[in-house]
Amino acid sequence: MNDDTPVLEQVTDAMSSAATATAEVAKTAAKKVKKAAKKAKKAVTKAVTKAPKKKAKKANKAGKKSAVKKSAKKAGKKSAKKAAKKTSKKAAKKAKKSKR
Repeated sequence: MNDDTPVLEQVTDAMSSAATATAEVAKTAAKKVKKAAKKAKKAVTKAVTKAPKKKAKKANKAGKKSAVKKSAKKAGKKSAKKAAKKTSKKAAKKAKKSKR
């Protein structure tokens, strides 16, 4: 303690210097936390954007292939049904003509 300055002034100076020191420490800590959060956010967004795109592309390709196969199967079934109906109608007509 300094004997030339009053005690009250010395105490207020000590308190203000302590307050400014804690404020500076808090600011630097906040900056470090923000930087770490930004880095983590970037890492997470990179991981999220890279991984699902590849999986989504593969899934879309697989979906497209199966849809094509399904439509081909459906078309085959429909054409078979139509052909069967035509042949049965022709057979019925022939039967009617032969009865006359």
